[in-house]
Amino acid sequence: MPETITDPADERVADFRDLKAGDRPAGTPRGTGAVIVEGVPAVQRLLASPYRVRAVLGVPGRVAALGLPDDVPAYEADKWVLSEVIGFRLTRGVVASADRRPPADLDALLAGPDPAAPRRLAVLEALNDAENLGSIARSAVALGVDGLLLDPRCADPLYRRSVRVSMGHVLALPFAVLPDWPAGLERLHDAGYLTVALTPAADAVDLGDVDARAHPRTAVLLGAEGPGLTPEAQAAARVRARIPMRSGVDSLGVAAAAAVAFATLR
Repeated sequence: MPETITDPADERVADFRDLKAGDRPAGTPRGTGAVIVEGVPAVQRLLASPYRVRAVLGVPGRVAALGLPDDVPAYEADKWVLSEVIGFRLTRGVVASADRRPPADLDALLAGPDPAAPRRLAVLEALNDAENLGSIARSAVALGVDGLLLDPRCADPLYRRSVRVSMGHVLALPFAVLPDWPAGLERLHDAGYLTVALTPAADAVDLGDVDARAHPRTAVLLGAEGPGLTPEAQAAARVRARIPMRSGVDSLGVAAAAAVAFATLR
């Protein structure tokens, strides 16, 4: 049974203290610290993932209903103590912390379990909005994308808001950083990928004309909301493609565009 927390300063729930402060505790480097997961469905996905759970905290009844393994520290607190610990009102009733895992090895991610098998990746450039990244990760898992490649400017895919918007699905999606950007895209070409850069430009080909069956290994390039992909990234890709839209609409949001592209290139 969960242990009861009555003091918001209790060190047993230190992982959850002041979660609204930002993407990491003050004074620590980006991409460090515990992974924070909110909500019952997301915590259930965490339990099924390779991430080691550090602790679970929630309102009475919610934590016990999860059926946690005996080795997972479990705590419960009333909604007022819980809110004081985390710094805001948690509507999802439960929150968990887990040890962070390092990014995947880039070559292993490109090759996949079977280097001869079809494979699809999402490649993100300067996508620094955590919620957009989480939404893209959720669509990627739902629509059969096998992994994420991030340029060095992207948001942390394990930041709390990314995990929350992905509904925990990002925990099942391997990711790696492509440090040499965009020249590093040649590594994808060497591994047999067709790189498809999404752009609303009028001279781009129709996304529906890209034959996914003829290119069993594809990588979809997506840029940040607003500026989109840089000219350098578009030039480094093998294909520039656009999603056909009604006249007067210049583009979709990046998360919606990602979902359309993933579904089109299945």
